[in-house]
Amino acid sequence: MLAWNRKREEVAGLKAPKKEKRVKKENRTQPPVEAPYVAPKPKIAIKSSPDKTVDIFDGMTLIDLAKRTGASIVALQDILADLGEKVESEFNSISVDLAELVAMELGVNIRRMHTGEGTVEPRPAVVTVMGHVDHGKTSLLDSLRQTSVAAKEAGGITQHIGAFVVEMTSGASITFLDTPGHAAFSAMRARGAAVTDIVVLVVAADDGVMPQTLEAMSHAKSANVPVVVAINKCDKSGADPERVRIQLGSEGLLLEDMGGDVQVVEISALAKLGLDKLEEALFLQAEMMDLKARIDGPAQAFVVEARVDRGRGPLATAIVKAGTLVSGQHIVVGAEWGRIRSLRDTAGNITEFAKPAMPIEIEGLRGLPMAGDDVVVVDSEERARMLSQGRKKKQEKDRLQKIDEDMTEEAEMAEETPERVEMPIIVKADVQGSVQAVTDALRSLNSQQVFVNIVHVGVGPISHHDIDLAQACRAYIVGFNIRTPPSSITLAATQANIKILLHKVIYHLLEEMGRVIVEKAPGTAETQISGEAEILNIFELKGRSKSKGPDIKIAGCRITDGHFSKSGTMRLLRSGDVVFEGPCASLKREKQDTETINKGNDCGLVIQDCDDFQVGDIVQCLEQVIRKPKFISTQSGAVRIEC
Repeated sequence: MLAWNRKREEVAGLKAPKKEKRVKKENRTQPPVEAPYVAPKPKIAIKSSPDKTVDIFDGMTLIDLAKRTGASIVALQDILADLGEKVESEFNSISVDLAELVAMELGVNIRRMHTGEGTVEPRPAVVTVMGHVDHGKTSLLDSLRQTSVAAKEAGGITQHIGAFVVEMTSGASITFLDTPGHAAFSAMRARGAAVTDIVVLVVAADDGVMPQTLEAMSHAKSANVPVVVAINKCDKSGADPERVRIQLGSEGLLLEDMGGDVQVVEISALAKLGLDKLEEALFLQAEMMDLKARIDGPAQAFVVEARVDRGRGPLATAIVKAGTLVSGQHIVVGAEWGRIRSLRDTAGNITEFAKPAMPIEIEGLRGLPMAGDDVVVVDSEERARMLSQGRKKKQEKDRLQKIDEDMTEEAEMAEETPERVEMPIIVKADVQGSVQAVTDALRSLNSQQVFVNIVHVGVGPISHHDIDLAQACRAYIVGFNIRTPPSSITLAATQANIKILLHKVIYHLLEEMGRVIVEKAPGTAETQISGEAEILNIFELKGRSKSKGPDIKIAGCRITDGHFSKSGTMRLLRSGDVVFEGPCASLKREKQDTETINKGNDCGLVIQDCDDFQVGDIVQCLEQVIRKPKFISTQSGAVRIEC
C-alpha cells in the first residue's frame, strides 16, 4: 500500500501539496503599513452640445463620427460597448442607427444623410398649394381632381394638411399637398414646403397680396423651392391681375413678365378656366428640375399628418421621398416605433409597397408621431425600440431644459409684473397637426397678465381622463374639430365646473379664448380724471363746537366735465399748477349728502385738511380704475392680447 502511494505521487500532476507548518497568529498592536492610494479609473467626461448638429450616414467610421462630434475614439468605443456593440478599430464602419444612438448619448443633434446608391428613376413632382385664406386653394384642387374637399371642411376653411394624387389629362400624375391658409397653421405650411418640389402660390385677383401670401413666399424661399403663381378668381368683376403682378414684383418675386423665371398663370378654379395652362406650367417646371429618386433600398419618408383611429390605432400619413417602403418593415417615426401592419394609398386601398412621391397611410405604430417627423427603416424590433427610447430620452431632456428656460423668463417677468394669472388649458383635436397649430396659436395669447399654460394635448375625443385632469388643475378643455362628447362626460364636466369649448373653425376658437383671457386677466390699476369742476364761491363755517370739529371751508363748485365721486381723490389746481391733493371729506348737493354728482350740477365740496380755496380754482376728481387688456384680431388672422 505504501509503495502504491509512492508510485501515485510520482505520476505528473498527482503530487500532493506539501504540508506547511502552521504558524501561530500574533496579536499585532502596531498599525498596518500605509499603502499608496490608487485612484479609480476615471470615466471619460463627455460635454453635451445641444446646439450642435452633425450629419451622419450609413457606413461611417469611428474617426468620421469622432471628428464630427468632437468626442474621442475611446469615448465612442465605451458608448458602443454599453450599447452591446464592440468596435475594436477606429476604421471599422458602423450603421447609421448606431451612429444616431451614439450621437444622442453625446447630446448632439443629428441629421441623417441617406445614400443615393441604387436604381434612380424619374418620379412625380410633389406640389404644395399655398396662399392666403379664402383665396381658392382647395377649390383649385377640387377642380383638378373633380372632388369637393371644401364642402366637407367647416366654414369652407381647410383645417389640416391633405395629400392627394391627381391624374392629369396628359396621363401623368402629380402629388398635391393642400395646406391651410390661416395664420395659426404657419408651422404646418412650413412642413409642407419642407417635403415639396414646387409651390403653387394662389393669389386672388380681387384681393391681392395678403400677409399669408408673403408668409408662403418666405417658406418657399427658405426651403429653396421654385414657385408657380396662380392668379385665381380672374372671372370676377373686381379682378385686377396686373395689380397682383405689380405687388408680387415689389415683394421681390421675379415674374416672367418682368424678366424673371417665375411662371404666372391666370385661372378661375370655380369656372375651371386656365387649368390646362397651370398643368403645362407645372410639368415644364418639373421637367426643368429633372426630378429623380432612388427606388431601391430603405425608404426615406416624412409625416405630413397623424391621427388616431378608434379601430386601427395611430395612423400616420407620409410622403415617400426616396426608396421603397414595404409592408412588414420595422420603422421608427420620430420618437415612436412599430412594425408596418398595412399601407393604404389615397383611395384607401391596401398596398404592399410605396414608391417615391407617393402619399401613404401607415398603420402599426405603437404611438402617435408628430407631423413633420421622418420615417426611418431599421433592421430589427430591438434596434427600433432602442432608437425610440433614445429619442424619447433626448426629447424629455430637451423639454426639461426648455422648461427651465421658460421658468427663468417667467421669474424675470414676475419681477416686472406684480400680478399674473395662470390659465391652464387642455387641447384635444382630430389630428396631430391641428393639435400643434392650435397649441401654438393659444400660446401666442400669452400676456403680462395671463399665462396660458398648455397642461395636456391629445388626439381624439374628450375622455373622462381629461375631465379628471382638468378638475385637478382647474383647466379649460378646448376641443378642435372633434365630435361632441357624450352626455356622461358633459354631465361630469358640469358637476366639476369644468368649461368645455368646442369649435371647428379656428377663428371662432381664438375669439372665444381671447374673451375668456380678457375676463380672467386681473387688469392694471390706473388713475384717471373722472370729472372737473370750477370753484364759484367759498363758504366758511365758524364758531363750531369742539364736538363738531374746527372751522371748515366749503368750496361751491359747478361740475363742467365728467362726474364727481365722494370716494375719489380731489386735486386742487390754480393757474395750471397743483396746489393740493387729498381725499374728499364731504360732497353735498342742496344740503344733501351724495355719492356721485354729474356734469352741469352745483355742489358743495370739502377736501380733507385743505382750506386754501380761491374763486376760479379748478378741482379735478381722480378715480382708480382697473384697465383690462384688449383682444386684437387682425385681418390676416393673427391674434394677440394687448395689455
